[in-house]
Amino acid sequence: MSAATQDHKIDMHSALAWPFFEPRHRELAARIEAWCRANLAHDDHQDTDATCRRLVRELGAAGWLKYGVGGVAYGGHGDTIDTRAVCLLRETLAKHSGLADFALAMQGLGSGAISLGGTHEQKSRYLPRVANGTAIAAFALSEPQAGSDVAAMALAAREDGDAYVLDGEKTWISNGGIADFYVVFARTGEAPGARGISAFVVDADTPGLDIAERIDVIAPHPLARLRFTNARVPKSQMLGVPGEGFKLAMRTLDIFRTSVAAASLGFARHAMAEGLARASSRKMFGQTLGDFQLTQAKLAQMALTIDSSALLVYRAAWLRDQGENVTREAALAKWHSSEGAQQVIDAAVQLYGGMGVQSGTAVEMLYREIRALRIYEGATEVQQLIVGRDLLKAYAATVAVAGEHAQ
Repeated sequence: MSAATQDHKIDMHSALAWPFFEPRHRELAARIEAWCRANLAHDDHQDTDATCRRLVRELGAAGWLKYGVGGVAYGGHGDTIDTRAVCLLRETLAKHSGLADFALAMQGLGSGAISLGGTHEQKSRYLPRVANGTAIAAFALSEPQAGSDVAAMALAAREDGDAYVLDGEKTWISNGGIADFYVVFARTGEAPGARGISAFVVDADTPGLDIAERIDVIAPHPLARLRFTNARVPKSQMLGVPGEGFKLAMRTLDIFRTSVAAASLGFARHAMAEGLARASSRKMFGQTLGDFQLTQAKLAQMALTIDSSALLVYRAAWLRDQGENVTREAALAKWHSSEGAQQVIDAAVQLYGGMGVQSGTAVEMLYREIRALRIYEGATEVQQLIVGRDLLKAYAATVAVAGEHAQ
């Protein structure tokens, strides 16, 4: 057996052996793992903005960003976004570097609406630069009073000749302050609530768009509050048709919400490896920490959480790649994987004892990285609402069909 064959041989107990994956996905997993080991082992995150810019360039040069872009003609890996590939990339990157995962994810999320709803001209202008890492993308949906309740959006876009004029704010915007363009969702007022929202591509140098505040969080990422003051955006920068922005935002989130779950899985796998190393090496009372039954039970629970998360993540990804609607499946995966990763990482911190809360240790950094994933792209409570409402809707449809058959 050649060395190359050995490198690509999959352990039958590995998630990669599951029927969710095709040979191309297994080959991709091997390549991104090798790239991460070669390029992320000594990553320096002292200057978060500079590191993110560098990571976007490097991820683009290596060809990884093209997996988050739809359309070969626009620099994408395929004509549609391969959800399983994006999830494998995010899982592996997160296992090695939270900031590298962030850099890849935000390129996909920031340009996803363009891939889904952009014109040929819009796609040609933005997507190739996203795919090769020469332009940084951002997704501007949340507002100070409209986070989980997107329909409460207040940023206004009023029609004025050949343009729309934007006034209002966005906040918690990832890549805020370093992005070259923002996909911005604003109220154009065609109808009440979610039906009166439209999407625009707004270049970062647009007059009237300002970075009102940079936001610091426990795991440093570039975040900002944006202010729009009479910002004129040409009508040609609208994505899709007026009033359809909310649907476009939800379609984008359906792709990348599953990948948030995959990133959570990557963080959990890293924590599991740290926990096993600690349990195997830490000497206590004449034996190792791993010799205690309490430790073995903790490791077993961690393994159960990781495997159940992986099954939910790649079921959702596989279903979406088959063309299915995965709103419920993506919500289940995001909910379970982010909450589960928090539990796995907390267990790893506990195994480390005092060292687990020492700044700069791997488990301490993981502890800070995971917390936001339970909130962004839909908090856990929102995922629970999505699942519950979908179950009731499906049940009502079943009852209605049964009633028709009974007549």
